[in-house]
Amino acid sequence: MKFSTALSALALIATSTPSNAFAPTTSLSLGKAQSHRAQRIGLQMSADSNDMVKVSSTALKSSTLDSATAERSTVDIQQQAEEELLNAFEIEQQKSYLDDGFVFGLEGSGLERPKGKVANVVVEGDNLETQPYQVAMVGGTFLGHAAFASLAISQILQQNGGDVATTAVQTLLVTLSSWVLADLGSGILHWSVDNYGNGRTPIMGNIIAAFQGHHSAPWTITQREFGNNVHKLCIPFGLPTMALISTLAGPENGSVTLFFTVFCALEILSQEFHKWSHMTKKEVPSWVNSLMDIGLTIGRVPHAQHHIAPYDGNYCIVSGLCNKSLDESGFFRRLEHIVYNLNGIESNAWKLDAKLRARTLRGEYRLEN
Repeated sequence: MKFSTALSALALIATSTPSNAFAPTTSLSLGKAQSHRAQRIGLQMSADSNDMVKVSSTALKSSTLDSATAERSTVDIQQQAEEELLNAFEIEQQKSYLDDGFVFGLEGSGLERPKGKVANVVVEGDNLETQPYQVAMVGGTFLGHAAFASLAISQILQQNGGDVATTAVQTLLVTLSSWVLADLGSGILHWSVDNYGNGRTPIMGNIIAAFQGHHSAPWTITQREFGNNVHKLCIPFGLPTMALISTLAGPENGSVTLFFTVFCALEILSQEFHKWSHMTKKEVPSWVNSLMDIGLTIGRVPHAQHHIAPYDGNYCIVSGLCNKSLDESGFFRRLEHIVYNLNGIESNAWKLDAKLRARTLRGEYRLEN
């Protein structure tokens, strides 16, 4: 039954039945916005509501029913109408992965947090099985990145007049600087897809839905194989992007091409680093634990702090090196304030935490621990 149909039936039953026929045992708390809506549509009639009124009238007027039976019949009809009203309202309020903030807070999102470490795939058409096209996409992307990196290093070597030592040092410095900025880039990407857009957003829709849905069952990512886990990020950070950058940089700027090759590769790999941070030490190879221990990839404890509602910090997932400075400086709150001033759109973190919203609008950007 439609929301308006159920509400109409309930209104008509309440106004057409004697006051002593109801026991004051049920009340509906619809909230201010919902009450306004109820007032607007409460008087609309439909065929379904007319049928319900006819049923109640027949039950009350039947000469074969005594007053006690009629009263019970009326109460039953009222309760049925209320249940249908609430069910219709809940369905109408549920959101899908195509809607803004479809899992944040979980209530009314249409998603339930599974009990235990049960996988929960929220994006329609997604699954945990690695598909051949994913393997081809990821393999082709990294082979292409390797080709761009080789080309860039050869260009740097040529610029250095064939000096191998100088080229090696320059390559190392470019790689390290790219690693640091890739961590920053992963944080900005993570912040943006956690807080804005939905499954309908062009190009990034599936990534947005996957990141937001991740908060409903974070352990799901641990059940994905490499290709299944990272293939979505091959779209924004894949070969077309690198081909454009390399063309714009030209052969005289091999360092630029190398920087962005490493940057794009790390952005794709960040999702795998992210997966490791949700796994125990026993679930990953020893070399993965070593990478975490020396700070090359995001650790378990730092990332666990991100998964505390309203998910307002610790966004960087390459190494996590930038998280502390970004959160203490209020970097992301400043960005949210700018976005709000430009178009009036609130971040999902604001929707979850009214105090965070108020502090940000007052210009208090530093993230409180």
